[in-house]
Amino acid sequence: MKLKLIAVGTKMPDWVTKGFTEYQRRFPRDLPLELVEIPAGKRGKNADIDRILDKEGEAMLAAAKGCHIVTLDIPGKPWDTPTLAKQLTRWQLDGRDVAILIGGPEGLAPACKEAAEQSWSLSNLTLPHPLVRVVMAESLYRAWSINNNHPYHRE
Repeated sequence: MKLKLIAVGTKMPDWVTKGFTEYQRRFPRDLPLELVEIPAGKRGKNADIDRILDKEGEAMLAAAKGCHIVTLDIPGKPWDTPTLAKQLTRWQLDGRDVAILIGGPEGLAPACKEAAEQSWSLSNLTLPHPLVRVVMAESLYRAWSINNNHPYHRE
């Protein structure tokens, strides 16, 4: 099984790339974490946001084809770390790759929300999308460490 983090946006600040890569490299070979970046549509004063969202959504869903789709969205269910560890086990038993979708500045396209099998809320706060990549990588690694009795996670 592969974990795919599919996120709108490219050209992240160096600290984001370093933070994400630090956790990405810790994953075992049988559970790789892959980042798929979707270019953000050009936003301007008169931009057609609905059209931009739809185009971003099409690209995200194409990258997630055949995967168990999880959206990151404020209305989603909040999961604490033990719950995420249980989710990770369920995903692994399912056998499909898992695609976690992170939208752009306006969130996710309606088509992404409709295609999702699960919706997860990291927080009631609106978090900066680059920061979410690092938080996601660390949270998933921590869940893996719990499931595998790795010393990274200590309660």
